[in-house]
Amino acid sequence: MKNFLLSSSILSADFSRLGEDVKKVIDAGSDWIHFDVMDNHYVPNLTMGPMILKSLRDYNINVPIDVHLMAKPVDDLIPKFAKAGADFITFHPESSNHIDRTLKLIKDNGCKAGLAFNPSTSLNFLDYIIDKLDLILLMSVNPGFGNQSFLSSTFKKIREVRKWIKLNSLDILLEVDGGIKLENISEIASYGANVFVIGSGIFDHSDYYKIIKDIRRKLKLSSSKFLY
Repeated sequence: MKNFLLSSSILSADFSRLGEDVKKVIDAGSDWIHFDVMDNHYVPNLTMGPMILKSLRDYNINVPIDVHLMAKPVDDLIPKFAKAGADFITFHPESSNHIDRTLKLIKDNGCKAGLAFNPSTSLNFLDYIIDKLDLILLMSVNPGFGNQSFLSSTFKKIREVRKWIKLNSLDILLEVDGGIKLENISEIASYGANVFVIGSGIFDHSDYYKIIKDIRRKLKLSSSKFLY
């Protein structure tokens, strides 16, 4: 559980030169690209569609792309994002009438499936579908905007989900998204997260190499003090 992954959220990237900026952050050491899809309905903002994802693939962005659907309904979007080049597709339980069917749809389209939980969303959904998941995403802010502060109530959820994964001996990635910075990533990791979505915490820095190197140094230090 000491293999940490950085998923850079391009919501904070420079959209006037998106391909170049994404390539730059990958060259600096980002493992994944996080692709936030907001529909101005499920969340109060409007962002990116499948065409932008395809344009990144056409720009030779070859690392895993982690699509987070903050949209309702989701089923019609899944084949489009899969075709555009998604590797992971994650959705919120509130956005699907049949969660199990939506998870199957993601896998039938060749992608790995994730379920996302808002700060106030109960983890009880996991009772029924945890064995069908490749990834669990815990939102540490209320979704809809970037540059928000990490909610400390997320720590309890991270530890609970990590214990649940271990108890069931499952190979599931535990991702956290929202307000992650150099200053708090070590503590977040110590509770059991192993994938970190970082937007402004990387893209707001002029030197991507330096900030990613500093983040990895913090994560290395955290690996000796797990709290679960």
